[in-house]
Order: sequence, then C-alpha cells, then structure tokens
Amino acid sequence: MTGLQAARADLAPLPGHDGLTRLFDLLPDARLIGGSVRDLLCGHVPSDLDLATPEPPERVQALLEAASIKVVPTGLSHGTVTAVIDARPFEITTLRRDDETDGRHAVVSWTSDWREDAARRDFTINAMSCGRDGRIHDYFGGLADLEARRVRFVGDPGLRIEEDALRILRFFRFTARFGGDVIDGPALAAITAHATLIDKLSRERVASEFLRLLGGPRVVAMLRAMAEGGVLPHVIATTDARIAQLETLIVRGLPADPILRLVMIATDAVGAARALRLSNAQIARLEAATSASAEKPAPDWDDDALRRARSLESARTLTDRTWLAQAENGACGDWNALRARIEAIDQPVYPLTGRDAASVGLKPGPAMGQALRSVEAWWRAGGCRADRAACLARLREIATS
Repeated sequence: MTGLQAARADLAPLPGHDGLTRLFDLLPDARLIGGSVRDLLCGHVPSDLDLATPEPPERVQALLEAASIKVVPTGLSHGTVTAVIDARPFEITTLRRDDETDGRHAVVSWTSDWREDAARRDFTINAMSCGRDGRIHDYFGGLADLEARRVRFVGDPGLRIEEDALRILRFFRFTARFGGDVIDGPALAAITAHATLIDKLSRERVASEFLRLLGGPRVVAMLRAMAEGGVLPHVIATTDARIAQLETLIVRGLPADPILRLVMIATDAVGAARALRLSNAQIARLEAATSASAEKPAPDWDDDALRRARSLESARTLTDRTWLAQAENGACGDWNALRARIEAIDQPVYPLTGRDAASVGLKPGPAMGQALRSVEAWWRAGGCRADRAACLARLREIATS
C-alpha cells in the first residue's frame, strides 16, 4: 500500500498529547475517532480530539472522577461525556448502535463492536479510528477514499440520509473540502431522491451547516451541485445568475464570510436570514447592508463623502455595501482601494451634546434638538471636518439668530 493507506498516525506532536496519554492509561481500549483521525491523516491539526470506547458512559465517568479529572456529562443519554484536562476538552463517547431514528433524533444502545459503531457514521472518511499505537482501523475504505479525494456514504446512502437528513448538507461541505472534481454518483442520486427531508430539519441546524459551507472552499461548485440535485430550493431561494455573480466576486477577492456570501446569493437576504432563524445580530447586519435608503458607496468617493458615510455607519456595514455595489457595477473603479480607505478611517463623532446647547443659552425642548441637528447637518455636509470649537461657534450663531 502507498500514501495514506500505508500511514500510521503520529500522535506525539498533537496539542493535548499529555492529556490524551492520561485518557489512554485510564481507557486502554479507547481510540481517536472520526474527524480527529481524518484530519491527522491529511496532515492537519485536529480542532478537537474525540475518542470512542467500549466502556459504558457511567464507568467512563467513574474512572475519570477517580483520577481527579473534571467530567462534564455533555450527553449521557447518547453515551457522551467530556473530560477536561489542562483546560482542553476531550469528548468521549461509548460505542453505539442506532435502535430507532426519525431522521432527526436517534435512540441508541451500547455495543462493544467497533465496526458496528463505524457503520452508523456518515462518510467513510469519518468512520476511521486510531488507537494509542497510531494504528488506523478502517472498516469501510476511508483511507482509499481520502487518498482518492472521494466522499462516500458508509453503506447505503439512502439509509444514512434517512437516519439524519442533515447529512445531505454535510455531504456537500465535506466534498468541498476533501472531494475531487467528480461527485460520488450513488450519493448524489440518494440526495436527489431524499432532498425534501431537509424540510423536516430544524432551521437552526440547516443554517449552521449551510453557513459553514458558504464560508468554506469550492462554494460555487457545491452550490451548483446542490441546485442540480434539487437541494438548494429547500435551503434558500437563489438563481443561477446570483451564483455566477458570487463566483465573479470570489475571483475579485470576496472574503470567505458566510453572511456576506449569503447576501450575494439570496434573492431576499433578510427574508432568508429570518427563515433560517439566524441571530438578531446577523439579521441586523443584513438589514444594514441591503438598506434601500442608504447611499451606495462608489470608488470615486472623495474623503469628505467617505467621512460623511463613516460618521453614520460602521466600517463593516460600509464594506458590505461596497461588495453589493461592486456586484451591480462590475469592475468599474478600484473597489479594493475604497475598502482599504474605509478600514483605515476612524469613525467621525459629532462633538456636541445637549450640555453644549445649554451652555449657549438654549432651553431643553424641541428648539434645542432642532439646533443640535442643524449644526450636525452642517458638520456632516462639510465632511465632518469642523472641530468642537467650530461647531460651538455655529451653535451660538443659531442660538442668537
């Protein structure tokens, strides 16, 4: 065997290796599992170190507590506890089989059969495990698939999707990262046949997975594959033209910001965000970016125009709007230079308050508010250049007129 198939994982350089060693001492039959193993084989540092063990969760918890290791019962009903060693969490899950599933939730029981546990996982590249000696246990050809840049479901793709329809979106996200140019045919056929199951998922789960896909690599290719498979309409309303627009902007430097990319592809970004139940902060960002009443940025803005806009909006809102304006106006002008100027400028702050108005003899009430707004409009019209002294002088003129 060659390449990945001949590999043993080297665990020694892992961040958290000392904690991992302690856990292997307590649970000698435990193995690293899933994404931890996949990332190791790809030469990446795993973001999480997840383990599986034949020991039931109650015994795992007891062993950890006896060794004075902090234990968090994160999911005892599903066999999962989290050990915290030197502030690093290690998720430990008892080997399981699915007894019942409705496409969203599963009723599980424990098993000591590693292959049986691996058979319930989503993709072959996520179904491998690795013992403390670095040996890779691969029951379904995950090593070969990883080397061939092929993402396949474990076993029958239709059954895997029926167990959890979110695997449809996960398939495209993992294909974007680990797959090649050719998408697995049986997987795509099963996805097309089961696309409507996405409608039964919570919008929060769909949103979480879809935003991760939008912020990842090869997003345009995956969106087109999702459209071809009939998946995309169950997630978001978009068009081929908007996906093509996204592709053009990515070539021109659009960052891997999922919210910004959502603006580009959604026919109604705010409506899509609400349907996906995004956070209030995310919805507010989209509302600000797409506000019809807001002035659209342009590369030929002079410094005064930029300061005026910056006095009213955050740098992020203005930058978001530059991408929308660029999508409408094409390559005309140096948009990157405009974005650099937006990031470089501090937000001008109107220097007067009600206390200043009182100091020039204005009484609290509508007249005071009108005077302050009048000076603010004058200050902004002048490119926000006037300092506090100049604004006070202007306020005195109004107060004595």
